[in-house]
This record gives sequence, structure tokens and C-alpha cells, in this order.
Amino acid sequence: MLTNAPRGTKDMLPEDAYKWHYIEEAFADICRRYGFREIRTPVFEHTELFTRGVGDTTDIVQKEMYTWNQSDRSLTLRPEGTSPVVRAFVEHKMYADPQPSKYYYNIPCFRYEKPQSGRQRQFHQFGIEIFGTNDMMADAEVIALGKEFIEGLGIRDVELQINSIGCPKCRDSYRNALREYLKPIYDKLCDTCKDRYERNPMRILDCKSPEDQELVKEAPLMIDYLCDECKAAFEDLKTDLGSMGIEYKVNPGIVRGLDYYTKTAFEFVALSIGSQGTVCGGGRYDHLSEELGGPPIPGVGFGLGKERLLMLMDSNGVEIPKPMGADAFIAFMGEAPKAAALKLMRGLRKEGLHVEMDCMARNIKGQFKYADRMGVRNTVIIGENELALGKVTIKDMETSTQKQIPFGEILTELKKEK
Repeated sequence: MLTNAPRGTKDMLPEDAYKWHYIEEAFADICRRYGFREIRTPVFEHTELFTRGVGDTTDIVQKEMYTWNQSDRSLTLRPEGTSPVVRAFVEHKMYADPQPSKYYYNIPCFRYEKPQSGRQRQFHQFGIEIFGTNDMMADAEVIALGKEFIEGLGIRDVELQINSIGCPKCRDSYRNALREYLKPIYDKLCDTCKDRYERNPMRILDCKSPEDQELVKEAPLMIDYLCDECKAAFEDLKTDLGSMGIEYKVNPGIVRGLDYYTKTAFEFVALSIGSQGTVCGGGRYDHLSEELGGPPIPGVGFGLGKERLLMLMDSNGVEIPKPMGADAFIAFMGEAPKAAALKLMRGLRKEGLHVEMDCMARNIKGQFKYADRMGVRNTVIIGENELALGKVTIKDMETSTQKQIPFGEILTELKKEK
């Protein structure tokens, strides 16, 4: 019986790989231009990193993590990218470097949730983080990079939505107001939200149950309970976005699904793909380092799903350039020509050209057909006559014209055609 890929995972086939390479190269390029350096962390971490960082009342920790015990330690496949980067930043004492520190990453993540359009159990994510500054300029820069990247890929009808979800100081009064609102409807909440009622009622607003979403649609808003510091920070963010010419919509309903967020929360929402239209989400997390046992280091960043991004590019009619075919195909007739062809192929490849040869023992007619199916423009032909003359025949597969040139001029001729 054939073993298929696990549910919620997908193979990246060669005919699609160029699309992934295209967006990965574009993301790395814009990150470099904004001064971000790449960081790579392990694909699994100690489970407490996520229970302490993401929050043990979140859906991610309660329902979606891939966790197992190894000896006396609990390990988890990373469900998101920020906590591991903060862990690495603290562990390697990178806070001793001149601040702010700016990092980007390109990683697979894992969450056990219902597979759906643009969402898989193994998904792939771009992310950036800025550490070391409380200034809202950093938040605006993170948002600006996300906007420029998304629009640079040819995606339109994406709206930036921003909110402030306060800080520990102003959240206490908000939690009390939220509990008062929820008290009369407590018995109607799902069991998970009943558990959250005392521990972290804000997580109820992020519940995926449609029934609970309906119950809390008139709940009080965090933005109405902000302390003076958080109000000022939110106004600074709006001012900085305005100075950059970045349009936005204030959406008080944005909560984000991770406990570490403070103050700024934002999403880029694709208006063309409905309720699952969040393409990129992020915000500020000024206390995550302390939660993980490090010094007090403010941070801000975002995560952006590659599957969702490619789906959105397709719906926008964006044509990703396909890679060019081989620069040349070498066809040969006979053993001596084969030896010369192999030597030539290796030499041309060392010079940076993409060169192919037949390895299926096809006759010369079959080799031409194969080269044509590959979409090769130039076929270099080597037979006994060519060897005797010290030349090769180059056939233009589009025009069916051909010419002979000396072996020593092949490289120059092929590079001229690129």
C-alpha cells in the first residue's frame, strides 16, 4: 500500500520550486535593504519556551502544538518564529551588541489544526524582528517593510489594520471590564473559554468557535482602556505611518493569537480572499525576553505565511517568471564524440552555463526530440566529422538553422546567446 504525505502537508514539486525561490529571494533582498540579518534556529525547542512565551491559554499551546517527551524533557516542533529568535538573542547575549538588533528568518512551522485553503499543518513563514528599542519608529519600519514586500510582488487590495492591545498596567482594568461583560453569558461559552475566563479573558476574544465569536461581538474594547503611555505610543505610531505615506485602518478587534503582544498589533488583510484573508500579522512584545528568563528587551516584528502569499499572488494574476531552460544541449554520435561531449559539457558547466546531455542511449534523432521537449534553444552536435575538423555544429532549435564553429569558440558563442 502506498504511503502518502501526512494530512496537512504538501510536497513542493520541481515545477513549483521556482515560485518559492522567487519570493524567498525577494524577501531576503528587501530585508538586506532594510538592514536585517538572517538568523536560523532549530526546528524544535523545549516546550516551556512556547508555554511561557506564546502563553498556556492560547489555542496554539492548548490545541495545536506537536509535542513529545525525550528522556526527561518535553520538546515541541516550533509553531511560530518569534519565541525561538528571542531565545537565541538572549542565550547568545546579542543584547550586548549595539542596539537595535534586526533579524529576519525563513522557516517551516508546525501546528495541528484543520487544513484549509492557504493553511497547512506544516507551513512556511517569513519573519522579521527588531530588538532593543521602545520607539514607535521601529514598529513603523516593520510595517513599512511588510507593505513594500507585499506590494512589490504585485499584490493589490491589501489593507493595513492596526490596533493597540495595551500593556500589563492598563490590561488589569480592561480584564475586569471584560469579565463583567462575560459574566452573564459565562454558561454559554465553550469549555476552553470558561477556563480562560479567570486566567486570561482576552483569549476568549480570539476563540475560533463561531458561537463564542457571536457572544463577544459587543464586548468592551482594549483600545478604550489604554493608559496614557499606551495612548501616546499608538498616536506616535500613527504619526510615523503618516510621515511614511502609509495608509491604515484602526481595527479595535485585532487581538492576535499569542500572549506576548503588547501595545502595537497589526495585520495586512487581503480584501479579495474573505475571512481567511490575513496575509501578515505582527506587533510589539516588550516583555517576552523577561518571560523567557532574559533581561528586559523590547521587541517588534511580524510573521508572513508563504503558502498564503503564493495563493494571493495567484488570485491577483501575478505571473512569476519561469526559469530559463538549459543554455545548450550536446548531442553526439559515436564513442569518441561522446567522450569529447562529456569533456565539453563539464568545461561549459564550470564556466557557469546550464548544459545537458542524453544519458538514455537515444539515437541522434531521439536526442533532438528530447532537446526540443526541454525547450533548449541551442543544440551542440558532435560527430566523427566534427571531431576530424576540430569544430562543432550548433543548431538553433527555433529556426532550424545551423553553423559550424571551432571548439575554442563555443563558450563565447553560447554566452552571446544568453
